[in-house]
Amino acid sequence: MKPWLAMNQLGKDFNLKMVDVLKGEQRGAPYLAVNPMGVVPFLVTADGDGIGESNAILWYLAEGTYLMPQTEKARAEALQWMFFEQSKLEPFIAPARFFNHIVPQERETHLEDIVAWQKAARPGLAKLDKHLSTRRFILQQGYSVADIALFGYVHVLQEAGLDIEDTPNIARWIQDVTQTENFCSLDELSSRAQLAS
Repeated sequence: MKPWLAMNQLGKDFNLKMVDVLKGEQRGAPYLAVNPMGVVPFLVTADGDGIGESNAILWYLAEGTYLMPQTEKARAEALQWMFFEQSKLEPFIAPARFFNHIVPQERETHLEDIVAWQKAARPGLAKLDKHLSTRRFILQQGYSVADIALFGYVHVLQEAGLDIEDTPNIARWIQDVTQTENFCSLDELSSRAQLAS
């Protein structure tokens, strides 16, 4: 979602290839030949170089564009929030969403874990919500790579069984992000992926 959104918003040409992780395609020889780490997402540049990890891909894509913060301090703040997303939000929202929404047939088996992940996500969401009480976007300068990094999992927090009403500033921010130029939703990504396959 995150690199795809950035490429759309920057008007970059790209070829999207979906990898079905539920079928284990990321562990198959064809994909491992492209990315030996066997994880998604993965960007292959025009020069044939590979970049993994969604936030690293975002940083690469944002270089030299309006999405990249303009000062050293703002870039450091963006990285701070991108690290925050990876340590305080994604590890909890992602698995709770996976078993609650992607494979709901396994929800009951993982119910205790889901409850623990939801509990662990709430302090990070509360910090983000407080931060957004004084800003429209993550950085003072406006919409940036930091917003995309956080948006990826935060905008689907309800699919993880978390209540958006607990975080009104996040709810407002999600709406503001969806109003940015060339925004494309996760549903649109799914539709385009089906057309490409």
